[in-house]
Amino acid sequence: MGSDDDFDTTHAFDDDDDSLDAKVWQLLLLINPGDDEAAFQQFAGYRDAVGDTPEDDIDVAQVVGQVADWRATFHVDADDTRALVQAIDELAARWNLAIDWDGDTDDDEFHADIDASDLLGTAYDNLAPHGYTLWVRDTDDDSVAGWMTLSRDVEPMRELAPELGIHLHRGNELG
Repeated sequence: MGSDDDFDTTHAFDDDDDSLDAKVWQLLLLINPGDDEAAFQQFAGYRDAVGDTPEDDIDVAQVVGQVADWRATFHVDADDTRALVQAIDELAARWNLAIDWDGDTDDDEFHADIDASDLLGTAYDNLAPHGYTLWVRDTDDDSVAGWMTLSRDVEPMRELAPELGIHLHRGNELG
């Protein structure tokens, strides 16, 4: 029986591959910086989730959000500021970062006086000096969803997201 170390995490895409799978793979690499194994596991989850679904019928943001939720993405109700703080803290912890929320997030008053866009801006401002960018994607409901990438990957993300039908903003571009 092989160990996890024997698990092949390479991909068969080349730089000229314009397939949806290749673009999703690129997205997963961007939202899992330095963690190709996590990207590969999420890609396998994506492939399982979409199965034989025609490419035009795939909502990439939704499927990627499902297979990577709380590991590389977040999706919470916009009014649930506690869940948003917890989700972003969880993602930041992947890189041993802590967000200074400018208050006690365990305090009810903190959450009564703040909204999701304030929190996203605070998180963005905390992550940027460490070389990370917080992204927020448009949703069809009253929720907040997104992920983090290395700041050096801003332009690749801006180019890739529209190709996948994802409307994306940096965390400081809301409100």
